[in-house]
Amino acid sequence: MPKLRSLAPRLRQIDTSTTRLPPKLVDPIYNTPEFQAWRVLVLDRAGRRCEAVDRHGHRCTNATPHCTVYADHIIELRDGGLPFDPANGQCLCAMHHTIKTIAMRHRRQKGV
Repeated sequence: MPKLRSLAPRLRQIDTSTTRLPPKLVDPIYNTPEFQAWRVLVLDRAGRRCEAVDRHGHRCTNATPHCTVYADHIIELRDGGLPFDPANGQCLCAMHHTIKTIAMRHRRQKGV
């Protein structure tokens, strides 16, 4: 008896996502010496420890060298934040930086 060969799928896969986000474009400002100096200032001021505070008032314990931390603009540049103002900077761990970035992107898309 002949063996049944596998058949190619007859249906194409489709993208069922409801929202397509625009591709992320890296602003050239992040490669400037001024930004690098601002970044070092913000991270050193926080002791290279995440500055996120939970609803109970406890500060995140993530810090270098065990966790990745970012110098984050409190008011993002595309929302009118000052690029090199130390008061517009905070140190965030990767998790809190992602949470804030997604929330701000959502606000921007909703027009809030």
